[in-house]
Amino acid sequence: MNPKTLNQFLALANALHFGRAALNSNTSVSSLSRNIQQLESDLGAALFLRDNRSVALTSQGQIFESYARDALLRFNQLKRELGDTNSPLKGELSIYCSVTASHSILFKLLEQFRPAYPQIEIKLLTGDPEDAIDRIVAGKEDVAIAAYPSSLPRGVAFRPLIVSPLVFIAPLDRPDRNIPTLDSHGTIEWNSVPMILSARGLARSRVNAWFKMQKIIPKVYAQVAGNEAIVSMVSLGLGMGVVPQIVLENSSLSGNVVVVDVQPKLKAYEVGLFTRSRNLENPIVNAFWAVE
Repeated sequence: MNPKTLNQFLALANALHFGRAALNSNTSVSSLSRNIQQLESDLGAALFLRDNRSVALTSQGQIFESYARDALLRFNQLKRELGDTNSPLKGELSIYCSVTASHSILFKLLEQFRPAYPQIEIKLLTGDPEDAIDRIVAGKEDVAIAAYPSSLPRGVAFRPLIVSPLVFIAPLDRPDRNIPTLDSHGTIEWNSVPMILSARGLARSRVNAWFKMQKIIPKVYAQVAGNEAIVSMVSLGLGMGVVPQIVLENSSLSGNVVVVDVQPKLKAYEVGLFTRSRNLENPIVNAFWAVE
């Protein structure tokens, strides 16, 4: 199957918008539409549901998406094997991480990687780190930076980079006097403290387990996506929150919050690189994986 068509299909599967997918594929909307229609005709299956307002993958499209990513991976590996093995590495490396990770961890990795491999194009997508491993499993990115989960999906490789404590934070200025540092007895009245927590994911599960262990029913004021948003809301004096320390260290709002010494401490984050194990056969991914 034509690699160009597979790339166009994946562009549309990622963007779910013909205009953006055409732009990312360096083609016209009409050409992209014709190629997708021809692909669906060849397969005898509808890959997308589309109307004037939206585009979505069908169940058949989701199956074909996995095939397309694997087929392109094998095709590119074959091209490299058949080509000049002594020539500099060329191609694209797609990376997914949070904004914080891009400013800190990724920045340091690229400082070493880019001079060594100047002909490799970096495609960076930032977003909620809780989505990172799912995107790797789905083959949407080559590499992701995230915290090690409670269980690692089969076929996913992990390389640890740093350990970051998970800390409770409170606003430096507390317009709501229910938001504490500590009282004279060194305790916190948790039942009255408004909490700003991750809506889902590893941090939320660890916070929930901590409150359960302490036999506390927290007063949840807000549930948000992304640790940066927690720092922002806490800095505004809206409640206490829990974030990885690396997020706080790289936040421009860190001067507006304080770390509360809560015992027992939450289990720290082990942050590192994730990729599908089979991707390590890709010289580009392998080269990035090896950066110290």
